[in-house]
Amino acid sequence: MDQSGRIRSLDGLRAVSVTMVVIAHLARNTGVFARFDLGNLGVRVFFVLSGFLITTLLAREHAATGRISLSAFYLRRTLRIFPPFYALVLAVAAARAAGVVALPWSDVAHAATYTMNYNTADRGWILGHTWSLAVEEQFYLLWPAALALAGFRRGLAVAALAMLAAPLVRVTTYLAFPAAHAGIGETFPTVVDALAAGCALALARDALWRWPLYRRFLGSPAFIAVPLVALVAHAGGKHPLFSFFVGTSLVNSAVALVVDRVVRFPDGPIGRFLDRRPVALVGVASYSIYLWQQPFLDARSNAWWTAFPQNLVLAGLCAAASYHLIERPLLRLRLSLDLRRAPQAARPARQAA
Repeated sequence: MDQSGRIRSLDGLRAVSVTMVVIAHLARNTGVFARFDLGNLGVRVFFVLSGFLITTLLAREHAATGRISLSAFYLRRTLRIFPPFYALVLAVAAARAAGVVALPWSDVAHAATYTMNYNTADRGWILGHTWSLAVEEQFYLLWPAALALAGFRRGLAVAALAMLAAPLVRVTTYLAFPAAHAGIGETFPTVVDALAAGCALALARDALWRWPLYRRFLGSPAFIAVPLVALVAHAGGKHPLFSFFVGTSLVNSAVALVVDRVVRFPDGPIGRFLDRRPVALVGVASYSIYLWQQPFLDARSNAWWTAFPQNLVLAGLCAAASYHLIERPLLRLRLSLDLRRAPQAARPARQAA
Protein backbone atom coordinates (compact mmCIF):
# COMPACT_ATOMS: atom_id res chain seq x y z
CA MET A 1 0.00 0.00 0.00
CA ASP A 2 1.44 3.38 -0.94
CA GLN A 3 1.30 6.62 1.04
CA SER A 4 -2.00 7.68 -0.56
CA GLY A 5 -3.68 4.51 0.70
CA ARG A 6 -3.84 2.95 -2.76
CA ILE A 7 -3.30 -0.81 -2.74
CA ARG A 8 -0.67 -1.36 -5.38
CA SER A 9 -1.16 -3.88 -8.20
CA LEU A 10 -4.93 -4.11 -7.80
CA ASP A 11 -5.65 -1.74 -10.67
CA GLY A 12 -3.31 -3.83 -12.80
CA LEU A 13 -5.21 -6.99 -11.88
CA ARG A 14 -8.43 -5.25 -12.87
CA ALA A 15 -6.82 -4.45 -16.22
CA VAL A 16 -5.93 -8.12 -16.71
CA SER A 17 -9.48 -9.13 -15.78
CA VAL A 18 -11.26 -6.78 -18.17
CA THR A 19 -8.77 -7.63 -20.92
CA MET A 20 -9.70 -11.29 -20.56
CA VAL A 21 -13.37 -10.37 -20.96
CA VAL A 22 -12.70 -8.25 -24.05
CA ILE A 23 -10.55 -10.96 -25.64
CA ALA A 24 -13.22 -13.57 -24.93
CA HIS A 25 -15.91 -11.44 -26.56
CA LEU A 26 -13.69 -10.60 -29.51
CA ALA A 27 -13.09 -14.33 -29.88
CA ARG A 28 -16.76 -14.68 -30.71
CA ASN A 29 -15.97 -12.60 -33.80
CA THR A 30 -12.44 -13.69 -34.67
CA GLY A 31 -12.12 -17.20 -33.26
CA VAL A 32 -9.11 -16.22 -31.11
CA PHE A 33 -9.11 -18.20 -27.83
CA ALA A 34 -12.69 -19.20 -28.58
CA ARG A 35 -12.26 -22.59 -26.90
CA PHE A 36 -11.05 -21.17 -23.58
CA ASP A 37 -13.63 -19.29 -21.52
CA LEU A 38 -11.49 -16.28 -20.67
CA GLY A 39 -14.55 -14.14 -20.04
CA ASN A 40 -15.75 -16.30 -17.17
CA LEU A 41 -12.26 -16.38 -15.70
CA GLY A 42 -11.96 -12.61 -15.97
CA VAL A 43 -15.27 -12.07 -14.18
CA ARG A 44 -14.21 -14.53 -11.48
CA VAL A 45 -11.04 -12.51 -10.89
CA PHE A 46 -13.21 -9.39 -10.61
CA PHE A 47 -15.35 -11.09 -7.97
CA VAL A 48 -12.37 -12.15 -5.85
CA LEU A 49 -10.85 -8.67 -6.14
CA SER A 50 -14.14 -7.06 -5.16
CA GLY A 51 -14.52 -9.21 -2.05
CA PHE A 52 -10.93 -8.50 -1.06
CA LEU A 53 -11.01 -4.76 -1.60
CA ILE A 54 -14.42 -4.07 -0.08
CA THR A 55 -13.54 -6.10 3.02
CA THR A 56 -10.13 -4.43 3.32
CA LEU A 57 -11.67 -0.95 3.16
CA LEU A 58 -14.37 -1.85 5.69
CA ALA A 59 -11.76 -3.31 8.03
CA ARG A 60 -9.67 -0.16 7.69
CA GLU A 61 -12.70 1.99 8.51
CA HIS A 62 -13.52 -0.15 11.54
CA ALA A 63 -9.93 -0.01 12.81
CA ALA A 64 -9.90 3.77 12.55
CA THR A 65 -13.37 4.60 13.88
CA GLY A 66 -14.49 1.50 15.78
CA ARG A 67 -17.55 1.08 13.55
CA ILE A 68 -18.80 0.56 10.00
CA SER A 69 -21.04 3.28 8.65
CA LEU A 70 -23.51 1.50 6.39
CA SER A 71 -25.02 4.78 5.23
CA ALA A 72 -21.62 6.05 4.14
CA PHE A 73 -20.84 2.74 2.43
CA TYR A 74 -24.08 2.72 0.45
CA LEU A 75 -23.61 6.37 -0.50
CA ARG A 76 -20.14 5.57 -1.84
CA ARG A 77 -21.50 2.57 -3.75
CA THR A 78 -24.33 4.64 -5.20
CA LEU A 79 -21.99 7.34 -6.46
CA ARG A 80 -19.50 4.82 -7.78
CA ILE A 81 -21.80 2.27 -9.42
CA PHE A 82 -25.17 3.71 -10.36
CA PRO A 83 -24.48 6.71 -12.66
CA PRO A 84 -22.27 4.92 -15.24
CA PHE A 85 -24.47 1.83 -15.06
CA TYR A 86 -27.76 3.61 -15.60
CA ALA A 87 -26.21 5.71 -18.37
CA LEU A 88 -25.63 2.43 -20.23
CA VAL A 89 -29.10 1.07 -19.44
CA LEU A 90 -30.80 4.29 -20.58
CA ALA A 91 -28.73 4.40 -23.78
CA VAL A 92 -29.65 0.81 -24.59
CA ALA A 93 -33.32 1.43 -23.75
CA ALA A 94 -33.35 4.46 -26.06
CA ALA A 95 -31.73 2.43 -28.84
CA ARG A 96 -34.31 -0.32 -28.31
CA ALA A 97 -37.20 2.17 -28.42
CA ALA A 98 -35.82 3.63 -31.66
CA GLY A 99 -35.53 0.18 -33.20
CA VAL A 100 -31.76 0.42 -33.52
CA VAL A 101 -31.12 -2.70 -31.47
CA ALA A 102 -33.25 -5.73 -30.74
CA LEU A 103 -33.57 -7.10 -27.22
CA PRO A 104 -36.45 -8.02 -24.90
CA TRP A 105 -37.77 -5.19 -22.77
CA SER A 106 -37.54 -7.67 -19.90
CA ASP A 107 -33.75 -7.40 -20.23
CA VAL A 108 -33.95 -3.67 -19.57
CA ALA A 109 -36.14 -4.30 -16.53
CA HIS A 110 -33.84 -6.99 -15.13
CA ALA A 111 -30.76 -4.87 -15.73
CA ALA A 112 -32.32 -1.80 -14.12
CA THR A 113 -33.28 -3.80 -11.01
CA TYR A 114 -30.00 -5.72 -10.73
CA THR A 115 -31.68 -9.07 -11.20
CA MET A 116 -30.18 -10.12 -14.53
CA ASN A 117 -28.42 -13.06 -12.86
CA TYR A 118 -31.87 -14.60 -12.37
CA ASN A 119 -32.89 -13.93 -15.98
CA THR A 120 -31.10 -16.84 -17.63
CA ALA A 121 -33.72 -18.16 -20.04
CA ASP A 122 -34.00 -15.94 -23.12
CA ARG A 123 -32.01 -12.82 -22.41
CA GLY A 124 -30.27 -10.96 -25.18
CA TRP A 125 -26.58 -10.19 -25.54
CA ILE A 126 -26.41 -6.41 -25.17
CA LEU A 127 -27.28 -6.26 -21.47
CA GLY A 128 -26.45 -9.87 -20.69
CA HIS A 129 -23.20 -8.94 -18.96
CA THR A 130 -25.10 -7.08 -16.25
CA TRP A 131 -25.65 -10.44 -14.53
CA SER A 132 -22.22 -10.03 -12.93
CA LEU A 133 -23.02 -6.49 -11.81
CA ALA A 134 -26.23 -7.83 -10.26
CA VAL A 135 -24.15 -10.34 -8.28
CA GLU A 136 -21.89 -7.50 -7.12
CA GLU A 137 -24.84 -5.37 -6.05
CA GLN A 138 -26.37 -8.24 -4.09
CA PHE A 139 -23.00 -8.71 -2.39
CA TYR A 140 -22.85 -5.01 -1.50
CA LEU A 141 -26.28 -5.22 0.08
CA LEU A 142 -25.46 -8.25 2.23
CA TRP A 143 -21.79 -8.30 3.17
CA PRO A 144 -21.23 -4.91 4.90
CA ALA A 145 -24.39 -5.42 6.94
CA ALA A 146 -23.21 -8.92 7.90
CA LEU A 147 -19.87 -7.54 9.07
CA ALA A 148 -21.53 -4.70 10.98
CA LEU A 149 -23.83 -7.16 12.77
CA ALA A 150 -21.55 -10.17 13.24
CA GLY A 151 -18.12 -8.57 13.50
CA PHE A 152 -14.99 -9.45 11.59
CA ARG A 153 -14.13 -12.70 13.37
CA ARG A 154 -17.56 -14.15 12.72
CA GLY A 155 -17.41 -12.57 9.29
CA LEU A 156 -14.48 -14.83 8.46
CA ALA A 157 -16.58 -17.82 9.50
CA VAL A 158 -19.42 -16.60 7.28
CA ALA A 159 -17.04 -16.24 4.32
CA ALA A 160 -15.62 -19.72 4.92
CA LEU A 161 -19.13 -21.17 5.16
CA ALA A 162 -20.05 -19.54 1.84
CA MET A 163 -16.94 -21.04 0.22
CA LEU A 164 -17.99 -24.49 1.45
CA ALA A 165 -21.72 -24.16 0.73
CA ALA A 166 -21.62 -22.80 -2.83
CA PRO A 167 -20.08 -25.96 -4.38
CA LEU A 168 -22.79 -28.05 -2.71
CA VAL A 169 -25.47 -25.72 -4.06
CA ARG A 170 -24.02 -25.95 -7.58
CA VAL A 171 -23.86 -29.75 -7.53
CA THR A 172 -27.31 -30.11 -5.96
CA THR A 173 -28.78 -27.77 -8.55
CA TYR A 174 -27.08 -29.66 -11.37
CA LEU A 175 -28.25 -33.08 -10.19
CA ALA A 176 -31.70 -32.29 -8.86
CA PHE A 177 -32.97 -29.25 -10.78
CA PRO A 178 -32.28 -29.57 -14.51
CA ALA A 179 -34.46 -26.56 -15.29
CA ALA A 180 -32.12 -24.37 -13.23
CA HIS A 181 -28.88 -25.41 -14.96
CA ALA A 182 -28.55 -22.12 -16.85
CA GLY A 183 -28.33 -20.21 -13.58
CA ILE A 184 -25.41 -22.18 -12.15
CA GLY A 185 -22.51 -19.79 -11.80
CA GLU A 186 -24.73 -16.70 -12.05
CA THR A 187 -27.37 -16.89 -9.34
CA PHE A 188 -25.98 -15.54 -6.11
CA PRO A 189 -25.84 -18.78 -4.07
CA THR A 190 -23.94 -20.53 -6.89
CA VAL A 191 -21.29 -17.85 -7.35
CA VAL A 192 -20.93 -16.26 -3.91
CA ASP A 193 -17.82 -18.33 -3.12
CA ALA A 194 -15.74 -16.24 -5.54
CA LEU A 195 -16.58 -13.08 -3.60
CA ALA A 196 -16.20 -14.95 -0.31
CA ALA A 197 -12.69 -16.05 -1.28
CA GLY A 198 -11.65 -12.41 -1.55
CA CYS A 199 -13.41 -11.58 1.73
CA ALA A 200 -11.69 -14.47 3.51
CA LEU A 201 -8.31 -13.40 2.17
CA ALA A 202 -8.78 -9.86 3.46
CA LEU A 203 -9.76 -11.14 6.91
CA ALA A 204 -7.18 -13.94 7.23
CA ARG A 205 -4.11 -12.68 5.36
CA ASP A 206 -2.39 -11.24 8.44
CA ALA A 207 -2.75 -14.57 10.24
CA LEU A 208 -1.54 -16.40 7.14
CA TRP A 209 1.49 -14.11 6.93
CA ARG A 210 2.52 -15.11 10.44
CA TRP A 211 2.82 -18.70 9.21
CA PRO A 212 6.45 -19.15 8.03
CA LEU A 213 5.60 -21.86 5.49
CA TYR A 214 3.01 -19.61 3.86
CA ARG A 215 5.43 -16.69 3.71
CA ARG A 216 8.11 -18.81 2.09
CA PHE A 217 5.73 -20.30 -0.46
CA LEU A 218 4.14 -16.96 -1.34
CA GLY A 219 7.52 -15.49 -2.22
CA SER A 220 9.09 -18.56 -3.80
CA PRO A 221 9.44 -19.50 -7.49
CA ALA A 222 7.24 -22.51 -6.70
CA PHE A 223 4.30 -20.11 -6.50
CA ILE A 224 4.01 -20.38 -10.30
CA ALA A 225 2.09 -23.59 -9.59
CA VAL A 226 -0.84 -21.54 -8.23
CA PRO A 227 -1.86 -19.76 -11.46
CA LEU A 228 -1.17 -22.96 -13.37
CA VAL A 229 -3.57 -24.83 -11.10
CA ALA A 230 -6.15 -22.11 -11.72
CA LEU A 231 -5.80 -22.43 -15.48
CA VAL A 232 -6.00 -26.22 -15.43
CA ALA A 233 -8.99 -26.21 -13.07
CA HIS A 234 -10.73 -23.59 -15.20
CA ALA A 235 -10.11 -25.62 -18.34
CA GLY A 236 -11.88 -28.53 -16.63
CA GLY A 237 -15.15 -26.61 -16.89
CA LYS A 238 -16.35 -28.95 -19.63
CA HIS A 239 -16.76 -31.62 -16.93
CA PRO A 240 -19.66 -30.13 -14.91
CA LEU A 241 -19.44 -32.12 -11.67
CA PHE A 242 -15.69 -31.58 -11.41
CA SER A 243 -16.06 -27.90 -12.20
CA PHE A 244 -18.98 -27.23 -9.88
CA PHE A 245 -17.61 -29.11 -6.89
CA VAL A 246 -13.81 -28.85 -7.17
CA GLY A 247 -12.63 -26.84 -10.15
CA THR A 248 -14.37 -23.57 -9.37
CA SER A 249 -13.21 -23.68 -5.74
CA LEU A 250 -9.62 -24.26 -6.89
CA VAL A 251 -9.85 -21.30 -9.24
CA ASN A 252 -11.28 -19.01 -6.53
CA SER A 253 -8.61 -20.02 -4.02
CA ALA A 254 -5.81 -19.70 -6.56
CA VAL A 255 -6.97 -16.23 -7.62
CA ALA A 256 -7.09 -15.17 -3.95
CA LEU A 257 -3.51 -16.39 -3.46
CA VAL A 258 -2.40 -14.51 -6.58
CA VAL A 259 -4.01 -11.35 -5.18
CA ASP A 260 -2.11 -11.77 -1.92
CA ARG A 261 1.13 -12.44 -3.78
CA VAL A 262 0.99 -9.32 -5.97
CA VAL A 263 -0.11 -7.13 -3.06
CA ARG A 264 2.62 -8.48 -0.77
CA PHE A 265 5.33 -8.19 -3.43
CA PRO A 266 4.43 -5.16 -5.55
CA ASP A 267 8.08 -4.58 -6.47
CA GLY A 268 8.51 -8.00 -8.06
CA PRO A 269 8.45 -8.39 -11.85
CA ILE A 270 4.71 -9.08 -12.01
CA GLY A 271 3.91 -6.32 -9.53
CA ARG A 272 5.98 -3.81 -11.49
CA PHE A 273 4.16 -4.78 -14.69
CA LEU A 274 0.76 -4.43 -13.02
CA ASP A 275 1.78 -1.03 -11.67
CA ARG A 276 2.93 0.32 -15.03
CA ARG A 277 0.94 3.42 -15.81
CA PRO A 278 -0.77 2.19 -19.02
CA VAL A 279 -1.81 -1.06 -17.32
CA ALA A 280 -3.05 0.70 -14.18
CA LEU A 281 -5.01 3.22 -16.27
CA VAL A 282 -6.88 0.41 -18.00
CA GLY A 283 -7.64 -0.99 -14.55
CA VAL A 284 -8.89 2.36 -13.27
CA ALA A 285 -11.28 2.59 -16.22
CA SER A 286 -12.16 -1.12 -16.16
CA TYR A 287 -15.72 -0.56 -14.92
CA SER A 288 -16.61 1.67 -17.86
CA ILE A 289 -14.77 -0.65 -20.23
CA TYR A 290 -16.74 -3.61 -18.93
CA LEU A 291 -20.01 -1.73 -19.22
CA TRP A 292 -19.54 -0.59 -22.81
CA GLN A 293 -17.68 -3.44 -24.50
CA GLN A 294 -20.78 -5.66 -24.58
CA PRO A 295 -23.03 -3.76 -27.03
CA PHE A 296 -20.24 -3.56 -29.61
CA LEU A 297 -18.66 -7.00 -29.27
CA ASP A 298 -21.73 -8.90 -30.43
CA ALA A 299 -20.88 -11.70 -32.85
CA ARG A 300 -24.54 -12.39 -33.59
CA SER A 301 -25.18 -8.90 -34.92
CA ASN A 302 -24.63 -7.79 -38.52
CA ALA A 303 -24.66 -4.10 -37.61
CA TRP A 304 -21.68 -2.08 -38.80
CA TRP A 305 -20.78 -1.06 -35.26
CA THR A 306 -20.28 -4.70 -34.25
CA ALA A 307 -17.79 -5.46 -37.04
CA PHE A 308 -14.10 -5.69 -36.19
CA PRO A 309 -12.12 -3.45 -35.72
CA GLN A 310 -14.54 -0.53 -35.44
CA ASN A 311 -16.40 -2.35 -32.68
CA LEU A 312 -13.31 -2.20 -30.51
CA VAL A 313 -12.72 1.47 -31.31
CA LEU A 314 -16.32 2.42 -30.55
CA ALA A 315 -16.33 0.45 -27.31
CA GLY A 316 -13.15 2.25 -26.28
CA LEU A 317 -14.57 5.68 -27.11
CA CYS A 318 -17.78 5.05 -25.16
CA ALA A 319 -15.82 3.68 -22.21
CA ALA A 320 -13.52 6.71 -22.24
CA ALA A 321 -16.53 9.05 -22.33
CA SER A 322 -18.16 7.19 -19.46
CA TYR A 323 -15.00 7.31 -17.38
CA HIS A 324 -14.08 10.95 -17.98
CA LEU A 325 -17.59 12.46 -18.01
CA ILE A 326 -19.28 10.35 -15.33
CA GLU A 327 -16.89 8.27 -13.22
CA ARG A 328 -14.14 10.80 -12.56
CA PRO A 329 -16.34 13.75 -11.54
CA LEU A 330 -18.34 11.53 -9.21
CA LEU A 331 -15.16 10.02 -7.76
CA ARG A 332 -13.99 13.52 -6.88
CA LEU A 333 -17.37 14.24 -5.28
CA ARG A 334 -17.23 10.97 -3.38
CA LEU A 335 -13.74 11.67 -2.06
CA SER A 336 -14.77 15.18 -1.07
CA LEU A 337 -17.71 13.84 0.93
CA ASP A 338 -15.52 11.17 2.54
CA LEU A 339 -12.87 13.67 3.55
CA ARG A 340 -15.46 15.97 5.12
CA ARG A 341 -17.00 13.24 7.23
CA ALA A 342 -13.90 11.18 8.14
CA PRO A 343 -11.09 11.95 10.60
CA GLN A 344 -7.57 11.85 9.18
CA ALA A 345 -6.92 8.26 10.32
CA ALA A 346 -10.08 6.99 8.72
CA ARG A 347 -9.77 8.71 5.38
CA PRO A 348 -10.44 6.23 2.62
CA ALA A 349 -8.06 4.95 0.02
CA ARG A 350 -8.03 6.69 -3.32
CA GLN A 351 -8.34 3.32 -5.02
CA ALA A 352 -11.75 2.99 -6.65
CA ALA A 353 -13.67 0.11 -5.10
